[in-house]
Amino acid sequence: MDYSTFRQFADSWGLVYLMVVFIAVVAFAFRPGARKMYEKIARVSLEED
Repeated sequence: MDYSTFRQFADSWGLVYLMVVFIAVVAFAFRPGARKMYEKIARVSLEED
């Protein structure tokens, strides 16, 4: 695979791939069941052993 072919592939499908990954990460972070988990993680440093 030469540079120009790789560059053309990256220009066309690389952006699509990165957008899909970004949307998946944002959807995972804001899913309905995540709030309880994030609140628990936020309190970890405040709890005494």
